[in-house]
Formats: sequence, structure tokens, C-alpha cells
Amino acid sequence: MRKVMRGPLPDIAARLSRFLGPKSHDALVIFTRECTGRPRKVAGNRDIVDRVTIDELDEIKRSITPGGARDDVLLLAGSQRRIWAVRDPDDTLLVVVPRASSSDPDLADLAAVFGIVATAIQHQVAQASPDYLAESRAASSERARTIAELTEVHEATLSSMLQTLRSNDLDDRRARITASETASNALITLRSAGAEDRVHSEEAVTTAFAKLQGQLRPLLRHRDVVVDFVDPPADGRPLPGEVAHAARAMVRAIVLAFDAQTELTRLRVAWDCGGDNVLIEIRDAGPGTVDRNALMRQLSGRLQTLRGDIEVESIPGWGSRVELIIPLDPPAARPDEHLLNTLNPRELEVLGHLAVGKRNLAIAEELGISQSTIKFHVAGVLKKLGVANRGEAAAIGIRAGIVSGDAAT
Repeated sequence: MRKVMRGPLPDIAARLSRFLGPKSHDALVIFTRECTGRPRKVAGNRDIVDRVTIDELDEIKRSITPGGARDDVLLLAGSQRRIWAVRDPDDTLLVVVPRASSSDPDLADLAAVFGIVATAIQHQVAQASPDYLAESRAASSERARTIAELTEVHEATLSSMLQTLRSNDLDDRRARITASETASNALITLRSAGAEDRVHSEEAVTTAFAKLQGQLRPLLRHRDVVVDFVDPPADGRPLPGEVAHAARAMVRAIVLAFDAQTELTRLRVAWDCGGDNVLIEIRDAGPGTVDRNALMRQLSGRLQTLRGDIEVESIPGWGSRVELIIPLDPPAARPDEHLLNTLNPRELEVLGHLAVGKRNLAIAEELGISQSTIKFHVAGVLKKLGVANRGEAAAIGIRAGIVSGDAAT
């Protein structure tokens, strides 16, 4: 299980598949709304996992109570299939397509194993490391771009059909009316696809702030601290999932830094949502001994990835204040940054080390693999990014905020 839990988040389904034994199943899908960039983590037969839809997974999840499991024949990847499904109490779903020769499963054991995996996923998302944020944002941007392109193509086709069907030059009025209604309904459904995707990949700012409050209370339960929460406007702009996760992780880190002072009696946590940014301010009435440089180093990786800004003031005897400004929109896409989505999790990890100037030997020692394997991964990174050398690859990684974990902290 340690091997399953460690490593890049996008690859966790493959690691769980190896743990369960690939011969026991044809396909495996982990479905979690917490991962806005890639809500589906898949492993196994591509003819199955590539056809699995969000609607199918939602329907399976609704059929199982939280903490429950099911061994049944249900719709998946466009066909009725026998599946084993587990819904974790925290709402993460596991769907396994067993092989015909597989024996009946012990669903209680499967649920126990998946409970550990689901917890590991939630911890990684809550931590919001720079690598996770960069990969998630790249996946979100690529998905949104693809949906937009498909919508434009199909919208043009359906609009052309409607114009033809509504023409008075055509005969057979009833057939024309029926076909016209069908095309109109398809057009409405298509136009809602982008809106539905945004619903699944964004959090209302009030929801994001409420989650933050729930996460902060346990951190301060041992201190007699009054915390004033200033709610964001109810009509504030929704936050992309990556921004919401990163904002909560950074506020937790700031509060822990404030809590490390010898005296802390009052905290003020305020969120606002301007047109283009989420604005966060944390103040205290403490002794003003927060280590500004250490806090800046701790937050720099996430801020660089999301192109945010920070201002820290700590005045002895007066208290401390931290202000974060995080853009809600990703920057205008660079042609090279779209290529980041082609890198696998290990290549993204290697790119992060290249971005801070590490050589192959140092990367090999850090990742616990051989230099020859690192050379192979570096070659793959250069090829996929279309660059000639390590420096050009590093520049792309730096622009995208992908840096190795030790440099980010």
C-alpha cells in the first residue's frame, strides 16, 4: 500500500491496479470531484477506460450509499458490464471491471483498501503541491480547449441543419418539424456542455471559504484564539478548483506560522473576489515575530505556479499581516505550455528538477532511480516539448511553475 500511496497523483490508478493484480480485472477507474483537472484516474483496457463518461460514473455513484459497495451489472463505457464498485464515505468512487474468470470479490476488503487510497488522494489534493497544481491546471485548460473546439464544430453543423429544416422550400411538414425539434434540443444540450464542465471544475467562492473554515478549526483547537472570518460576497466569481485548493493550503500554512508564535489571541481571515483575482488577507494581534522569509519560501512554489503575489508584514509588538492575490484565470496559453499535457507524471517530476538546474546524477539520487533511467526521461521530455536542450526545457518548466519539491519549499 505504501507503493500505491506514494508517487504522482495522476498515476495512482495504475499503482492500485498493480496492487490488486492486473490479472483479476480488465479496467479500473477512480472518480473524484476533488481532482478538477483529472477527475478520472484510469488503468487497464483502453477500449474501456477511454469510453467511460462522467455521467456513467455519477449514475453508479448515486446508486451506492456512502461507505457502500456493489457487485452488479451496470452501464459503463457504453455497455452493460459486470462491475465491482466502492463509494468511499468521503465520496470518492472506485469502479473495477473484473475478468470473466475472476472469483467473487471480498467487497469489504476492497473497500478497506480503497479507503486508504481515497484518503491519500484527499491529502495530496489538500496539500496542493506545485507539481499537482501545474498538472491539474494544464489538464483543465486542455479539457476546456477541447470542449470549446468540439462545441464550435457541432454548433455550426446543427445550426446549418436547422436552417435547412426550417426552409419553406421543403415538403413533408411533420417530418421537418420533428427533425427541427431534435436538432434544437441537441443544440441546447451541446451549448450546456461547457457550462456543465465549469460547474464540475469550479467551486463557488462561498463554498471554498466554508471548506477553509472547517479545515482551520482543528488546527487551532489547542489554543484560546478568537478567529474572525470575513465571508466573501455571495455573488463573487467561482474559483477554479486548482485555485481553491491552493488558496486553502496556503492559508493553512500561514495560520500555522502565526500559531507558532508564543502568543496569539486573535486572527482575522478575510476573502474577497475581485473581477480577476481572489484576494486573501490574514491578520493577527500577536507579537509580530512571524519569520517572513521562511513563510515566503514555503509559499513560493504554489504562488509561482498560479502566478500569484504575496505581501508579508510582521512588526514586533504590533502583529503580522499576509495578503495573497491569486489570478482566477490561467495566463494566455503559450504554444509550448500546451505540450506539458503530453508529459507523463515521471517526466513532469524530472522537468521540475531540470527547472532548478539539477544534473542527472542529482536527479537520480533524489528519485532513487538510475542515471540511465534519468537520461531516458530527459530525452523524452526534450522530444515531447520540442526543444533542443535542457535549458530550453527548464525555461518552459519555470514559466509553468513546475519546480522540484525541495526548491518549492
